[in-house]
Amino acid sequence: MFNNATFQKLVEADGLTGEVVAVNSFIIEVKGLEGVRLGAQVLFEDGQRGLVREAYGDKVILFNVDSEKMAPGTLAVVENDVLSVPVGKNLIGRVISPMGKPIDGKGALRTTKTSGIFNAAPGIMARSMLNEQLASGVTAVDMFFPVVLGQRIAILGDSKSGKSTFLSQLSASQKGTKRIVVYVLIGKRKVDIEQLLAGLRESGAMDHTIVVLADIFDSLTQSYMAPYAACAMAEELWYGGEDVVIIYDDLTSHAEAYRQLSLLQEVDPGRDSYPGDMFYAHSSLLERAGKLLKNGKTLTSLPVVLTPNDDITAYLSTSIMSITDGQIILDLNVFRQGIRPAVNAGLSVSRVGGQAQTVRQKRLSGTLFKLLSKYKQAEEFSHFGSNLSKDAQIDLTLGKQIYAALQQPPETLCTLNEQQLMLETILLGGGTVDIDVPALKAAALKEASKIKDEKDFDAVEAALLKAHTIKPKVEKVVIPVTAGPEEEKK
Repeated sequence: MFNNATFQKLVEADGLTGEVVAVNSFIIEVKGLEGVRLGAQVLFEDGQRGLVREAYGDKVILFNVDSEKMAPGTLAVVENDVLSVPVGKNLIGRVISPMGKPIDGKGALRTTKTSGIFNAAPGIMARSMLNEQLASGVTAVDMFFPVVLGQRIAILGDSKSGKSTFLSQLSASQKGTKRIVVYVLIGKRKVDIEQLLAGLRESGAMDHTIVVLADIFDSLTQSYMAPYAACAMAEELWYGGEDVVIIYDDLTSHAEAYRQLSLLQEVDPGRDSYPGDMFYAHSSLLERAGKLLKNGKTLTSLPVVLTPNDDITAYLSTSIMSITDGQIILDLNVFRQGIRPAVNAGLSVSRVGGQAQTVRQKRLSGTLFKLLSKYKQAEEFSHFGSNLSKDAQIDLTLGKQIYAALQQPPETLCTLNEQQLMLETILLGGGTVDIDVPALKAAALKEASKIKDEKDFDAVEAALLKAHTIKPKVEKVVIPVTAGPEEEKK
């Protein structure tokens, strides 16, 4: 028998006790524990832990947190009224399990404070209006679909469409802002986890990030718990006066883990075999984000959803989109065209993004949307090989220049001023001149530091346009001399 001193102390302290009478994978039935609360944390005598899911008099159904293996007859005792995880600033820079165990080889966690994982969201009177932009460092997102601090915005896309790359860029962009990122990895493969962690360390993002990890080999219960546990860690920092960004990568794996647990529990399946409370499971999690009135600090949620074959009409995708304040859709077809990041401009939207933009930024975003729409039309006409009108040629040139400016490799991050300089300089050219866009982008990165207020944009943009306009080579035109009337007679 496992020698568990904590178990003995709880029993001696007259804690509620019971005995395992049935086991079905991660679902455990315990007889006893009368009066136990739902969501309570139970300790078994072999050292494993359970989460109380249902209670019927003297029969209690639990999720096994640690593994599928549990022997009937094992004794159980209530350890805590709520399932708790460690929280606090000392978790920053660490990689931990959903139960708060360190898995990065850096030793024990230096925190003693704990919190329940299923906390209630702040009430409407405790919240404040969202009005500050969260710069992701990615031009195609910040200029078209700005993310606001405290917002809930979904990231949707097929596998290998660039979701994790974009989120890594967003995490790296928070360096120097004093914002903390909580990155939740659910049901990921080892190779994907190692690649992401290496990227966070290389960019320096790990210094302001907490990684909560439930990989594909961990228990289903830990995959189910992971986003709630991570949100509790984020809330502790948020209520303590920090701006926090939490990334749920991804809620598709979370939903699948919850579906499997529910089917093992013999819960009646609903749409797509998901349990009937699937929407509540995600809405109760995502509504915990926002901006607090008492300290002005924000918790921004970015749930990630996998959309196989770019189908955003599936149950889970539509469910998450109805909960959030917008969505950024990464399209595999756009990705195959060589456009990075592969943002689908027609389907993506940020419903509160305009609240954080200046009048100039709103005007720029509106103009860009119109110009790209005209570019698509001009591009379709150009395929027919017919002569384009002068206006259509301008639309085609301008659209190509804008798309060239939006191209951004993963290792490159741009501030909002740099993005605005690039795009406004291109619009200043009006599509009537050829611009060396790569050189313009490099120059904008250097010149952005000169921008102190909006008045500085015009002067810097005029200089950039002049410096990076490609002047065509002037060829000597030979005018043929025609014969005079007298010579024609000869």
